[in-house]
Parts: sequence; C-alpha cells; structure tokens
Amino acid sequence: MEDSAAQKRKQREFALASVSEVSSAPSSASPGVSLFAGDRLQILNESRHVALNAYLSAIQLFRLGPIESVCMVEESEADKQTSYSSGVAIQFRNEEESEAFHCVYQQWKKGFNVQGGNLPNGTNAITSKSKFDEKIESSSAKMYFHYYGQLLHQQNMLQDYVRTGTYYAAVLENRADFVGRVVIDVGAGSGILSLFAAQAGAKHVYAVEASEMAEYARKLIAGNPILGQRITVIKGKVEDVELPEKADILISEPMGTLLVNERMLESYVIARDRFLTPNGKMFPTVGRIHMAPFSDEYLFVEIANKALFWRQQNYYGVDLTPLHGTAFQGYFSQPVVDAFDPRLLIAAPMFHVLDFTKIKEEELYEIDIPLKFTATVGARLHGLACWFDVLFNGSTARRWLTTAPGSPTTHWYQLRCVLSQPIYVMAGQEITGRMHLIAHTAQSYTIYLKLSAKTWGPGAEQGGILQTSSCKLDLKEPYYRMSQLQAYPLAQDQQPQPLLQTQDIHIQSQELDEVEMMQQPSTKSCAQIDSLMQNAS
Repeated sequence: MEDSAAQKRKQREFALASVSEVSSAPSSASPGVSLFAGDRLQILNESRHVALNAYLSAIQLFRLGPIESVCMVEESEADKQTSYSSGVAIQFRNEEESEAFHCVYQQWKKGFNVQGGNLPNGTNAITSKSKFDEKIESSSAKMYFHYYGQLLHQQNMLQDYVRTGTYYAAVLENRADFVGRVVIDVGAGSGILSLFAAQAGAKHVYAVEASEMAEYARKLIAGNPILGQRITVIKGKVEDVELPEKADILISEPMGTLLVNERMLESYVIARDRFLTPNGKMFPTVGRIHMAPFSDEYLFVEIANKALFWRQQNYYGVDLTPLHGTAFQGYFSQPVVDAFDPRLLIAAPMFHVLDFTKIKEEELYEIDIPLKFTATVGARLHGLACWFDVLFNGSTARRWLTTAPGSPTTHWYQLRCVLSQPIYVMAGQEITGRMHLIAHTAQSYTIYLKLSAKTWGPGAEQGGILQTSSCKLDLKEPYYRMSQLQAYPLAQDQQPQPLLQTQDIHIQSQELDEVEMMQQPSTKSCAQIDSLMQNAS
C-alpha cells in the first residue's frame, strides 16, 4: 500500500478563483480547478468543462503576479522553432495556494524527468537567478522598492506635469504606433503609462512592476474598466517575469538624476533584449546627458561653510578640527540637485548620447565622457553642470522631454558637480577634462570628474595645462538644494536670453544612426554672461 505522500503526488487538486482562455474577454472567466493526474495537467471550469488537458512536457507555466499565472501549450514546428498555440489564464484564491501550485508543478515535472527547457525569452522559469539580484545589493533594492511602493512618491511624479504631459503627448500623438500593438510598460508604477497606451489603442498592455505599487496599479486600472480590460498588471522584476508573447512597443520612465541614477536604464535594455520584437519601438528612444562648466560663488561658499562646524577647537571641551578636512571633502563629494540660473554657465554645452535601441546593458556599467569647452567669459570655474533630455521617436511625431536649465522645472531638476578647488579661466580659454561614471551595487554611480584650464591667447597651441582640479562624487548621496533661484542681476549691456528653448533641442532622424556625430560639442551658444563676481559687485 502506498503512503499518503505518494498518493498525493499521483493526484493533486487546487481550487481556482477564475479560469479563462487567454484570448477570451475577462468577463468569460469563471471559477474552476486544476488537477495533476499522472503525467498530465488538467484545468477545468466550474461546469467541469476542460479548459486545458496536456502533458506536463508540453506545458510552459508563466507567473504573471502573486496569484495570476498563464499555462501555455507548446507545439514544435518543422523548423524546430517553438510557437504557443493555446493558453489558459488562471487565478488562485490567495498567494499561499498559488505558491503551493507552482511548487507541486516543479515537483511533478522533476518526477517525470521532464526537461523544462528554455523559455522563449531565453530564461528558465524555475531555475533562473535574477540578474538584478546578482548586481544590486539587497538592502538597496529593499529601500528602492519600498520608496516606489508608496502613493505619495507616485503622486510627486504624476504631479510633474512636464514629465506626465510629455509622455501623454508622445503616446497620443503617435497612435499609429500603438493601435493593435502589444505593449510592455517597464516599471509601471501607478500604471499611468499603461493607461495612456490603452487610450492610444494598444491591443494589450503588460504592466510590469516589482514594488507593492503593483497592487495600487491593479486597483487604478480596475477602476477604468474600458481601458483596463486590455491591461494585465504583472508583479515582478522585468529581469525575472515571463510573458506569453513578445511586445511591439516598450514604454517606460527609467530616467533618474543625471539620466542614469537608480540604474533602471539597464532594466529597460534587458526588457528590450528579452521581449521586444525586431524593429519594435521604444518610448523613450534616445537619451542625452548635457554638460557645461559653471561659476557660482554663492553655492561654493555655501558648501564650504557647512564644514565650519568642524573648525571648533572647544566643542564642550573637545577639539573638532582633526575632522575638518574630511568633512570639507565629504560635503564636496555630494552632487548638488537644484534648479539653477542658466546664466551661471560659462561655456556652450556639449552632450553625450545613449541610444536605448542599440546600447548594450554592459555599456551602462561604466560611462566615460571626454570634456572640451571654450570659456565665453572670464570667471572662477566652480564645477560642471549637468542635465538630460530624452527623445520619443514616434512614426507620426517626435517629442523631447528636457530637464534643461531655463526650461520648465521637472522633479529631476538639474545636477552640479562642485570642485573643492575652483579654477580661474579667461574668455576664449580652452577647458578640457573627463567625467567618468562607474556603476556600483547601491543602484547608482561614482562620479570621477577632472577639469583643466589650458594655456590661452597667442601661442596657446604650444602651451600646456595651467590648472587642474578633480573630485569624486557619489550620485547616490546628493545634496538636494531646493531653494529658490538666486536673483543674479543682468549687466546693463546684457539682454535676457534663455539658455535653451525646447524647440531648439532636436536630433534629425538621420542623426540617430550617427552617434559619433551627436557626441561632438553642441553648436548651440549659451547666453553671454558676466561672471558671478562681476554681477555681485
């Protein structure tokens, strides 16, 4: 007589909250049951109609969320490529029953020596280890997903009307790209971009979100049923989840401070490689990091003064001065995030291009940007100012989202790397250097910045470096300086002139294939400015 464990293994039944064919409307779903019997898996609806009855060797199981899964039956074609001819969407009553079902599924497949094989996206559903977990420390990931799992932070992003409005316009103005297409929303958050894609006529949208915000997204989408019936929320990392079909379009908001902070661009690229069809579109398509040297005496003094606390020689009888030097360098290791007056720039900006449709994930681990500028005024150079923009290269319309100084402020603001040792430059003097970004496991980058002023004037081509200053900054630990813009008075002979107009920032379509050309310094001129010290006098 067989023991009870063996008996359970021969036949195991699980109640299902709903069963529906993948191609059916949600309204056709009904409760049901799943049954492991012999070497087969059967799924029945409440009327005991067989929705699926197939050998375990022919089934691929995709987990879409905590309680949702899809069972697909595969067929081998003559050319040995795999196509999925039919499938059943199942929903369990709770996470515990879902977990138990998947556990038994694994046991039964092993019990019959069935080779699970590679899933269509190149990853084994059972044994694969998350690429995200391999490169990101768990404490950082926990804080990251906790932060984005809160509605107040989602509201902060939704209320950035430059951001949200640009996405809305980019999607709705390019309906031709979305109508009848499958879309994946990478890092869906509240699900707002998925709803935009559905508004534009998407056939189906898979909203992938790893944080607890996935539950709020489900609630929001369910509250918009006309759109929501074409959206499936999948709780999980895009590096881990499996989907029953490829996507024609990826949409995401993967940008962080300086474009690359939080390292979500890597997840965006991984989603491209796993799920996007050949010639599929990506919204956004291209990103650019803009850089220009700046002069801001107020900011420099503000940062330097923070370390004065450590100059005290009698703090309750304790001499703090041994730590002053370390504290001084520590404050200058923080990139400054704020909105600054574009007239603080002392040279025309240049930019570095990241083409999301072509860049490899590994190329985002280390980004090296040579710098070369020509000073437009004589000033004390305090560091490098940075901002970014992204292009939505649709078939009908091309939209830019910019965070440039002088443009409407976004929740990204701008970023400045401040040197602890400023450099004096004269008008016409060449400024060279390098910005080197190295990714680290806390989902950010270490920034190594070096700026040098070269000999200027007659015979400069024979001259060398006059002054050099460098710094190391942690993009993970910025100084959020959210004060109002300083009022820098114009010189009497200087007319107000914005640094950049949104319509001036563009890439011709043919230039998208000429990254080398786009990496040259921008030809757009900055507004001529007097130095900060001259303005203050």
